[in-house]
Amino acid sequence: MSRPHVLGIVLAGGEGKRLLPLTADRAKPAVPFGGAYRLIDFVLSNLVNGDIHRICVLTQYKSHSLDRHITTTWRMSHMTGDYVTPVPAQQRLGPRWYTGSADAIYQSLNLVYDERPEVVVVFGADNVYRMDPRQMIDQHIATGAGVTVAGIPMPRRDAHQFGVIEVADDGLRIEQFLEKPADPPGIPGNPEQSYISMGNYVFSTDALIEALKQDAGDEGSVHDMGGNIIPMMTAAGDAYVYDFNANVVPGSTERDHAYWRDVGTLDAYHDAHMDLVSVHPVFNLYNRQWPILSSPPALPPAKFVEGGNAHDSMVGAGSIIAGAHVRQSVISHNVVVREGAYLEGCVIMDGVRIGRNAVLRRVILDKNVEVPDGAQIGVDLESDRSKYTVSPGGVVVLGKGQKVV
Repeated sequence: MSRPHVLGIVLAGGEGKRLLPLTADRAKPAVPFGGAYRLIDFVLSNLVNGDIHRICVLTQYKSHSLDRHITTTWRMSHMTGDYVTPVPAQQRLGPRWYTGSADAIYQSLNLVYDERPEVVVVFGADNVYRMDPRQMIDQHIATGAGVTVAGIPMPRRDAHQFGVIEVADDGLRIEQFLEKPADPPGIPGNPEQSYISMGNYVFSTDALIEALKQDAGDEGSVHDMGGNIIPMMTAAGDAYVYDFNANVVPGSTERDHAYWRDVGTLDAYHDAHMDLVSVHPVFNLYNRQWPILSSPPALPPAKFVEGGNAHDSMVGAGSIIAGAHVRQSVISHNVVVREGAYLEGCVIMDGVRIGRNAVLRRVILDKNVEVPDGAQIGVDLESDRSKYTVSPGGVVVLGKGQKVV
């Protein structure tokens, strides 16, 4: 079967308020993750590994570091006309910014008209997962749907926190799209599970354009993909679900198959990092058959000196662990941890310096934070709350360059 011409659109304008202070001066998709990546690298890797090589990234909120990362890292072949390009809000339809995710695509329809694809893949930019989009596209074409929504099964007791998909008895056609329902509907044949939306959509091009135009003329709409476009197409009987559990990615294991993590809160962000560091990780960054791609810094390998050690941890290039002890932590590149320091359950971003005999437990440090000798963070949460951001789950977070009190 010949493959359709596909355009990828990545929605990357999210403000990410629940990730403050990590999003104080960067867009949520630009937040570093896993010691070597940014959140947007996961969706772009999935699309590129899945042979989608023409991708527009719609940006808006504090997008400088995101735009720079995309333009310097994601360079495709000019010989074949492939590209990954950031597209800022351009006010093509008047002096206004994007009012929602659907409006972002509507204001950027020139990209669709220029590319003339048969299928438009619209994915979010801030989740951690692996997915082969070709399998979702194949189902979309086979069913003749106007839109196919990626859904992941989740226990019903937890599904009320998300957008929930109610499907017909055939298990495919969407009957309702419910935003955070108090009593989520079950899946036919599996009543204790509910489908939640992953925020990933496959559209037939004509159906997408028609829905966006209709939504743009609705003064009562908030112009959101999940809140307006999908319910509209569901009401027309044109929306189907794709079961993410059916997606098979080369190199995946039984342990990390169908892994998906919404890292929209500080606790979820921290938990996702802890998923990386066990001996048999819940999410395996070492799958070379479906790599998560990025641009590694030109730095020497990590160095451990003066008895420094790291257990159940990941340590980035150029970092030096000098007589310090690191456990269950993710250390980015160009980090120095000095003699006698102890880190446990931490996420440390690049350029951080940690002084002698400092103690850090369940701490996230953004770039270029300097921890003085003997400092303690995450040891006394009541004291930390008066100085730093502390998540509901007790993770202490310092923003970029924040001074340690």
